[in-house]
This record gives sequence, C-alpha cells and structure tokens, in this order.
Amino acid sequence: MKPWPSTLLWRTFLLVALLMLLSVLAWFVIYSAYENVPRARQLTQLMASVANLTRSALINAYPEKRHELLRELSDREGIHVYLSEENETVAPLPDKPLLASVLDELKTQLGPETRMTLERDGERAVFVSFRIDDDEYWVALPSERLERSIPWQWIGWGVAALLLSLTGAYLIMFRVTRPLKSLSLAAAEIGRGGVPSPVEESGPVEIAMLAHAFNQMSADLARLDSDRALILAGISHDLRTPLARLRMGIELSGADPAMQDGMVADVEEMDQTIGQFLDFARESSGEALQETDPGQLLADIAAQYERRGIRIATELPIVPPLALRPKAVRRAVANLIDNALHYAGSPDALALSLRHVRNEIQIDVADRGPGIPQSEAERLKLPFTRIDAARSNTSGAGLGLAIVERIAHGHGGRLDLLPREGGGLIARITIPVAAQISL
Repeated sequence: MKPWPSTLLWRTFLLVALLMLLSVLAWFVIYSAYENVPRARQLTQLMASVANLTRSALINAYPEKRHELLRELSDREGIHVYLSEENETVAPLPDKPLLASVLDELKTQLGPETRMTLERDGERAVFVSFRIDDDEYWVALPSERLERSIPWQWIGWGVAALLLSLTGAYLIMFRVTRPLKSLSLAAAEIGRGGVPSPVEESGPVEIAMLAHAFNQMSADLARLDSDRALILAGISHDLRTPLARLRMGIELSGADPAMQDGMVADVEEMDQTIGQFLDFARESSGEALQETDPGQLLADIAAQYERRGIRIATELPIVPPLALRPKAVRRAVANLIDNALHYAGSPDALALSLRHVRNEIQIDVADRGPGIPQSEAERLKLPFTRIDAARSNTSGAGLGLAIVERIAHGHGGRLDLLPREGGGLIARITIPVAAQISL
C-alpha cells in the first residue's frame, strides 16, 4: 500500500490540509511567544500585590488578631503564610521562560532577595518569599493562579473553522479534478481504439478550453477512422480482385506446372502481404467486446489447424469468461501459430497453452525453432522488422508480431517473446483480468 495517494485530488487536498495545520501551529507558537510577556507581568503584579498586602496586614495587625487574619486569608482567598525555616526543603524553580520572567519582575518589585518556588516541604503551590525585619516568610497561592485555563470554546471554534476550510478546499479541488478525470477516462478510451462521448466543457476557463480541444481532437480522430475504413475497403477490393483474376488466368494458361506453382505462390504471397497490411491498419475497436471463454476460443483454433492436418499440443484449463474481442484474439493467436509453423521444423513441436496467473491470463504459443536472441525481442515487435538469423517472416511484410502486439495492447495487455526451456521460443500474450471491466 502506498503511503501517499496517487490522485491529484487527494494529493492536493492533503497538501492544503497540511499547510493549514502548519499555519495554525505557527500562529499558535507566535501567540504563545507574544503572550508570555503580558502574562508574566500580570502574574508578577498579582503575586507582588498579594505579598505586599499580606506583609502590610501582618505588620499592622494586632498580635492577637494575626491568627484570625491568616485563617481568613486561607479560607477566603486560599492564601497561606509560612515562616521560613532553616531545615525546610525548597524545590528549584522549573526552567521555563515564563517563570524566569516572573521571578525577575518580582525581584525588581519586592527586592533582590525574593525567592519563588512551586514546591516547599512537599506542598505544591506558588510560593513567593517576603521579609519582615530579619524574618523571611512564604506566601503560598493556589497553583491554579499560575496555570492557564484552556479556552475550550475558542478551540472548538478554531477546529470548526479548520474543518470548514478543509471542506471548502476539498470541494474546490474536486471541481477542478473532476473534468480532468473525465478527460483521463476519455483519453484511455481513445487509446483502446474507442470513440468516447464528448466530455463536459465546464469549470474554470483553462479546463473548459482543454475539454473543448479534446472534444475537437476526438471528433477529428473519429472522422479519420471513418476515412481510413473507406480506404481499407477500397484497397481490399482494388488489389485482391485483380490478384484473384491473375491467379485464375495462371491456372488456365496451360503453362509448365512448375512455373504455374511458382507464379501461384507469388500471388498468394502478395495476397498474404496485403492481408497483413490490412490487419495492421485495422483497429480492433471495430469489433465489440463480448464475454468469451478463452479456453473454448483456443480449442476452436487448434481444431481448425487439426482439420488441416496440423496437430497442436494443447493445455487449456477452465478459466472464467472474459470480455474479449474474439476475432482479434483469434487473429493474434493464428499469426503466432503460423509464424511458429514456419520455423518449428515439425508441427508436433507446437504447443498452445492457457494459464490464469493471479489477475492475468496468459496465452502461450511455443515451438522448437531456432528462437530469438533476447536482445532482439523488443525490436522484432516493431512494424516491418526482420532478423535474418532467426525468426523474421521472410515471406511477409514483417508485420505479424506488430499485429499481435497491437491486439494485446487493445486488451490492456502485452506480448512477450521468451526463450523456451530445451530450445525454441514462447510467444506469450498476457491480458489482465482486472482491466476487462474498463475495456
């Protein structure tokens, strides 16, 4: 599982959310830093006033009234006064900038001998010392006087504002990325040879202009496909019809049988080359997707070759039906078998197999021919490419593997040329099962 989402919507949303959180944290740090000075002054003023008032009250009160005064301060204000003792335990003041500022201010107002602590003899409070003549006293305020109350109401409003901002950011990015997703799906449909419906030309000006340009391009491509279909139909009629007449004339000419066979072979090679050109130029999108049993399709192909006296070893387990273009797949497998027959040496060496591996199906055509160097495998899948030492179709136009690869790509798959154990070649068509829903 990827730690970072792959879609533009969620990447941008998470980035905006991260920036907003960092902005809130930065403002919180700035607020805390600038709050220390006025808060330190406020606390200093409070503790200095308490210490001075307590000192004055103790000095001016009658001795017999001091205990009553101390008890009243404790009951009403939570203030306790202790006489400093030599064996008392005073904890050091925590190293915090706020407390250091408060202590400095207290020494300025109460004198340089003023001390401050948060714990004395195990009691936790805010202790500030003051002196009466030669005696030192501690005035203890409740710790709540020093602690800052959390403004939950403001935090709640801040969280609500943050969530509202994130919701707005998500809606904005969704509005921007939705047309892009539509364009992506439409472009994928064109890549598979289909004609997508026009995408909606709405949204920001730049997105609307992009959608308009894409719709125009899609319409132009559809028109070019239509024109190409007419041209292909004309080529098929204008070239193959004279070839048929020429073959008939050769057979009726009464020429030498050997010469007739040679000329007929030349005519058949020309017809085969024209067929390869047409197959390569023909888009598989002309055929609708159908739910097809791959095993049955391959069994039918093997049976056709067997009727011609060519036995092909098959291994065709039962696999779930897939959305395929049966004629295109049949043409691809037949091209691989014909190519293998030319180089296998013996038809008995041919093998046709089907496998369901994880989320893919694999169609293998294997032979015992001379094979193909792995360094040449990718190059031979290019149109009009041959290799003299191994497996180019010397009697064709060099389009057989290119046709197969185009059909495989039209199903979201690929063509691989792999060495066969014991010698030979495995031509493998791989079609992802998961991609069938989107084809």
